[in-house]
Amino acid sequence: MTILDSFKLNGKVALVTGAGRGLGQAMAIGLAEAGADIAGLDIVSLEETQAQVESLGRRFLPITCNLGDATVAELNEVAGQVVQKLGRLDILVNNAGIIRRAPALEFSEEYWDDVIQINLKALFFLSQAAGNVMARQGSGKIINVASMLSFQGGILVPSYTAAKSGVAGLTHALANEWAGKGINVNAIAPGYMATDNTAPLRADKQRSQSILERIPAGRWGDPADLKGLAVFLASAASDYMHGSVIPIDGGWLGR
Repeated sequence: MTILDSFKLNGKVALVTGAGRGLGQAMAIGLAEAGADIAGLDIVSLEETQAQVESLGRRFLPITCNLGDATVAELNEVAGQVVQKLGRLDILVNNAGIIRRAPALEFSEEYWDDVIQINLKALFFLSQAAGNVMARQGSGKIINVASMLSFQGGILVPSYTAAKSGVAGLTHALANEWAGKGINVNAIAPGYMATDNTAPLRADKQRSQSILERIPAGRWGDPADLKGLAVFLASAASDYMHGSVIPIDGGWLGR
């Protein structure tokens, strides 16, 4: 096998949450371009993602699931559905997430619970469900989507910061337990990306300018910027990587 062969995902099946748009859609398409079949989970339409994946000659399984109120049993059913319909589950990309903004002195319990449920609790229990499948197979790749706020505090986003710090911690913890079972658990920490979550920041000219001035690359990230790292972490090329949280940030943290 050449080094380029080790990046191929032919015969693999990936479950990507939040696959209907933004970062999740880009990573789902990137994994399909590398050869994987895709199960896409979201509450928004998956038709566009499905069309692009199937145009590559790959299978696509759409799964409608609201992670905001999904039970542990339902998340186990999601993993089971992927195995039943696509034959196996090799890769899980925990991408789905929401953000709520308000000053910490005024931050509501609802804002706190909504974000922690989707960004952290559902992520853990879906990882557990997939992890049980992967442990029986003796192999698997779990890719969590962390954030710059896994490293920094941010402004006006206490629940998001807490959740993304937790994602980094869980990435380390699950890697420690599951590496011996043949499961790689790592995380991507995107910088400031042009997605729905950052729309309010990009619409604020002063805030957007201050952000761009700190990014050495001089631009907001594009969802497609995550494709390469997602494929790497999903492939045999990363078999000795466990518990890493890797920034793709245009140089933000280095500044």
